[in-house]
Amino acid sequence: MWPTEYDGRISGRIVNDMKYSKEEVLQYVAEEDVKFIRMAFCDVDGRQKNVSIMPYELKRAFEYGVAIDASAIPGFGERIKSDVLLHPDPSTLSLLPWRPDHGRVVRMFCGITYPDKTAFECDTRSVLISAVNDAAKEGIHFSFGSEMEFYLFKRDENGEPTKIPYDNAGYMDIAPEDKGENVRREICLTLEQMGMRPESSHHEEGPGQNEIDFRYSDPVTAADNAVTFRMVVNTVA
Repeated sequence: MWPTEYDGRISGRIVNDMKYSKEEVLQYVAEEDVKFIRMAFCDVDGRQKNVSIMPYELKRAFEYGVAIDASAIPGFGERIKSDVLLHPDPSTLSLLPWRPDHGRVVRMFCGITYPDKTAFECDTRSVLISAVNDAAKEGIHFSFGSEMEFYLFKRDENGEPTKIPYDNAGYMDIAPEDKGENVRREICLTLEQMGMRPESSHHEEGPGQNEIDFRYSDPVTAADNAVTFRMVVNTVA
């Protein structure tokens, strides 16, 4: 199976109760056999990117950031100054449960700046944070949730994706017509392990079309969780 594009709509709620400080992240990494820390961010098209660092580099990452060359990242390149820094947000720490228990892998979303610490214009997460802060100054607060839809298609004998839907079930059908129920189950359980709270799931109207809904949260958390959701669906599928 493999997923295609996603349709995120407003409704429901996403909540992540696990919020860490820098000190707690350092302690967690030291005590829980974490060997790789993924520094995650998105390009201007919303596709997640990351660079992995080793545990002994984490303290420096918090203090100074991690340098990357942004010239080859969609929307980031074609600039004279292509070197930028990733600054991990400790509150977004999440274990990747599908990776090995020995030598664990965690992920944190990052803010992006130039070496002089000025904000990088193409950092969409920072743009969202600024918008939320500007709204708060006017006494305006938002809550967002998502109805995340995705399609599953069969693979051929070589493991390559086809255009054949994984099933031909309809709206809220059940097994055996709905062949996606075990996929949705695994997605929901994985999201729970990562601190997210799926609210409901069901087969959608179209062949191979599935939906998982979330409870609402603040805009930045909702956006982070939507990006995480896409990663989890791709991994589980």
